[in-house]
Amino acid sequence: MERPPDTRLAAGIVDVFVYVVVLNLFVEYFPAVVSETFTLSLLTAVLLKGVLELVVAAKEWVKARFRAASSVAGRVLAGFLLWLVLFGSKFLVLELVRLVFGERVQLGGFFAVTLLILVLMVGRAGVRRLVAG
Repeated sequence: MERPPDTRLAAGIVDVFVYVVVLNLFVEYFPAVVSETFTLSLLTAVLLKGVLELVVAAKEWVKARFRAASSVAGRVLAGFLLWLVLFGSKFLVLELVRLVFGERVQLGGFFAVTLLILVLMVGRAGVRRLVAG
């Protein structure tokens, strides 16, 4: 009997392919975004997939804390944590890419990586919606 496909694995692979395409478009059209080879682009896409999954999980956890907060102080703290996750994640991505790939991969600065991440997430959502039917 044939085993049903793991849809999470398939979605993850599709996400990486979307990330490779978006990343290479940024490399082509934004001089501050650099990847010396296609292999490095692919590896960067895998790294981005892992980091962005962690960031999305952290964001969802903080959002749940925000909804569960019963006091103003709790909501303010959760709101600050949400801002910290969303703002700090860009620096996390930049630093991890620098540590792993050195000068061979550069994602620009804060604004370039913010735009890149937004386009990655929109592209991922669009392709997932397209594939889902």
